[in-house]
Amino acid sequence: MNCKEFLKELSDYLDGAMDEGLRSELEDHLTWCHDCYVICNTTKMTIQIYRDNRMYDLPDDLRGRLHNAIVARCQSSKKKTIPDKS
Repeated sequence: MNCKEFLKELSDYLDGAMDEGLRSELEDHLTWCHDCYVICNTTKMTIQIYRDNRMYDLPDDLRGRLHNAIVARCQSSKKKTIPDKS
C-alpha cells in the first residue's frame, strides 16, 4: 500500500467501516510511514476536539497573535477577490 491509497481509505479507517484485511494493510502502512502516521493521528485528534465541543482557554498572547493572523489572512483574501476598478 502506498500513501495515496492510504489517504483514500483514511476516512473509512477512522470510522471503522472496512473489512479486517484492509484495516490490517492500513495499520501495517502506519508502522513504517511517518507522514501517514502524523496525518492519521492529527485527523483523529481534530475529530476528537470537534466532538468534545468545548472551549479551550488560550494564553492572552497566543489569542492576540491568532486573532491578528486571522484578520491579516482575511484582509489578504479580500484583496485578491476584489477586482481592480481602474
